[in-house]
Amino acid sequence: MTAAMQMPRVEECVVAACAYNHTGDCHAFAITIGSADHAHCHTFVEMPVRAGVAEMVAQVGACQRADCRHNEQLECRAPAIRVGPDNDMADCMTYDER
Repeated sequence: MTAAMQMPRVEECVVAACAYNHTGDCHAFAITIGSADHAHCHTFVEMPVRAGVAEMVAQVGACQRADCRHNEQLECRAPAIRVGPDNDMADCMTYDER
């Protein structure tokens, strides 16, 4: 059996409208970042209810931005990330183009 690598934590999320956001912390099990043109948080869900697991802090499960300097084989290698607002979406603020 192969051990899973340690995934980077979502250190902070300031997108208060997201259902997984509990006072600045993301409580999804894992998030997915990226699309062809932007570093969106694809786990962002705008709903009036709070979701996720209260005892957990989210991790980056996948990153589709291969052009980010933290990305290695579509896995995030940053020590931690921050998520913030961009227009009506949530974005990875740690994204740094190579």
